Amino acid sequence: MKLSLITFLTLLLVRVDSTHLPFSCDSSDPSTKRYPFCQTSLPVLQRARDLVSRLTLDEKIPQLVNSAPPIPRLGIPAYQWWAEALHGVAWAGPGVRFNGSINSATSFPQVILTAASFDSYLWYRIGQVIGSEARALYNAGQATGMTFWAPNINIFRDPRWGRGQETPGEDPLVTGKYAVSFVRGVQGDSFRGGKLKGHLQASACCKHFTAYDLDNWKGMNRFMFNARVSLQDLADTYQPPFQSCVQQGKASGIMCGYNRVNGVPSCADKNLLTKTARGKWGFHGYITSDCDAVAIMYDDQGYAKSPEDAVVDVLNAGMDVNCGTYLQDHTKSAVQQKKLQESEIDRALHNLFAVRIRLGLFNGDPTKQLYGNIPQNIVCSPAHQVLALEAAQNGIVLLKNSNNLLPLPKSKSTTLAVIGPNADLAEEMLLGNYAGPPCRKITPLQALENYGKRTVYHKGCDSVQCSSALIDQAVNVAKSADNVVLIMGLDQTQEREAFDRVDLVLPGKQQELISRVAKASKKPVILVLFSGGPVDISFAKNDKNIGAILWAGYPGEAGGLALAEIIFGDHNPGGRLPVTWYPQDFTRVPMTDMRMRSDPTSKYPGRTYRFYKGETVFEFGFGLSYSKYSYEFAHVSQNTLHFSQSSTVQADEDPHVVRHMSVSELGTELCEQRKFSVRVGVENPGVMAGKHPVLLFAKNSELGNGKPMKQLVGFESVILSAGEKAEVEFEINPCEHFSSANEEGLMVIEEGTVFLVVGNEEYPISILI
Repeated sequence: MKLSLITFLTLLLVRVDSTHLPFSCDSSDPSTKRYPFCQTSLPVLQRARDLVSRLTLDEKIPQLVNSAPPIPRLGIPAYQWWAEALHGVAWAGPGVRFNGSINSATSFPQVILTAASFDSYLWYRIGQVIGSEARALYNAGQATGMTFWAPNINIFRDPRWGRGQETPGEDPLVTGKYAVSFVRGVQGDSFRGGKLKGHLQASACCKHFTAYDLDNWKGMNRFMFNARVSLQDLADTYQPPFQSCVQQGKASGIMCGYNRVNGVPSCADKNLLTKTARGKWGFHGYITSDCDAVAIMYDDQGYAKSPEDAVVDVLNAGMDVNCGTYLQDHTKSAVQQKKLQESEIDRALHNLFAVRIRLGLFNGDPTKQLYGNIPQNIVCSPAHQVLALEAAQNGIVLLKNSNNLLPLPKSKSTTLAVIGPNADLAEEMLLGNYAGPPCRKITPLQALENYGKRTVYHKGCDSVQCSSALIDQAVNVAKSADNVVLIMGLDQTQEREAFDRVDLVLPGKQQELISRVAKASKKPVILVLFSGGPVDISFAKNDKNIGAILWAGYPGEAGGLALAEIIFGDHNPGGRLPVTWYPQDFTRVPMTDMRMRSDPTSKYPGRTYRFYKGETVFEFGFGLSYSKYSYEFAHVSQNTLHFSQSSTVQADEDPHVVRHMSVSELGTELCEQRKFSVRVGVENPGVMAGKHPVLLFAKNSELGNGKPMKQLVGFESVILSAGEKAEVEFEINPCEHFSSANEEGLMVIEEGTVFLVVGNEEYPISILI
């Protein structure tokens, strides 16, 4: 009799449409009205609370892991929390399958190259495409979840980090704006925000919270690493991207990382998850562990004294779902041992079911809902593939162009030699990690062959590792050609998740191959580098036989075509480096040292353009073009900022102590009042139209107290025809853009002069306290 009742309720509450989409709460059946969790007119959290209140403890516990099973008696289908969409819907994670009518998805450039465009609207449009293709896969019955664990918004602190390729780079402002733009696009919000009223197209998850940027370096792995981070560095480097992701992007997910921060595992840090993310920032969503991050707290780190203690630690801290099975295996015994209150399980489940409700999974037939009509044919549509090409075009960075070697003329009579192990590889070189099956694959060699009848190719090395090189053969090929393109660099064998580099130079015999070929060629050669992280190519930068250098990151499915179009002048490059390129000497700095600020007493050089005091191969923001752009400050609405004296003013009779004010005590109203606008005039005096990112920095006239040497305060892209002028407007918030963190982790504004800097132009702003 009980089995018949379960079957009856399941039929009432769970329906499967023609595309085999399981859903709850069939609105056409009046019996569903008995369940408040099925009533769409009620607030989401009230619905989630009602649902959880109907579950037994044995039903609750399996819902705390990524592979959540069905609850048949309430008609709740299974759900898979783990899916990936870093730069396109990906293979990784069991939540999406490409084994049906949809067998590919648009594959955009790896994030580090997309960031080089400095174009937040491009990032938003990429997020839109990924979110809509994710929903199309669900509508086609090829997804069992719509919670995607992207973007990765950790700071690219160290150039050796294998996963730096997944991030938007080293700058907190850029990383935060990328997070906001991407999340809004994926989740179905507008570019400026405010459209999202609860219902999600797909769910985005900002990871890895926090200060996670080491995978496996010289025997230290991410599972055991204890990141010792100062309050100062947390406040103005590591945390701001996550704060932006939560407060402005309205992300519905956060992932806590494997590492410990100052001794506490991120997933067990109540101050981080509950007090900061939920309390201070107002996060409303779910928090997942990285996969098996709970297990390692007992099994590897020894932080928890028992498996049950690990469960208690993470649930009490505010984590909601475990990627893995640890919570399913050990939560009940934690309750039985009276270490864990069932109310903590309920709290987690309220967050989890609230996200599933926001995704529309408890609103009845999904085909009759918002996003239910997104068709399969939008996946890999021509418009989406054009956007992938645009992203690659606008990200590729021209690092050198002596005597205007590029662009090459489109002559059918000249011969082109293409040499290098990365020239004719597709997925290994184009896509980077966390990729899905691309819509199409055009290698650089194939794309270059379309520009001339006479193209010859030689691999040069046995692989990217280049332990064996056929240098003499490559030299002979180069000697016979009018122009030579060397396509070198790294791939996923050299940098990836769980694998950091120990050097910054090119692998194996690549440098020898490049130099020998360049010396033997008729003309200066063109060097193309594929990599996620920086490479010390000082030898090439200073070699007169190497006339041009292009950095192409991992440029996605259309990267080969984008590269060829740039080399032959069908696109004017405008990308700018989102990370500092350090020399090989930087590898003397331990990767485990998390300090951002330099320390002259220990000869520690600091990290990133904001604090690093040392030689560079290329600076953050560097990038050439086939045009040369000029700037001027057209209008600045304020040149003196007055902050009234109050109890927050720190004054001292000592003339060496700078007067300053705490931003947290200034208040939102005063900060809003002190905002001002800056208009920068930009001119393209060249002969070729181009898209150009304008970067506006703030530079302090006096350093000290750990202040950055300079920091980015705004960036905007502008498209200019040859000879055209335009103005770009920035809004400056002094409380955000002119403040810096003190040693206690408080943001303060100091009296003095701050210079706005764009290109070689400077404009002084006086701050009076």
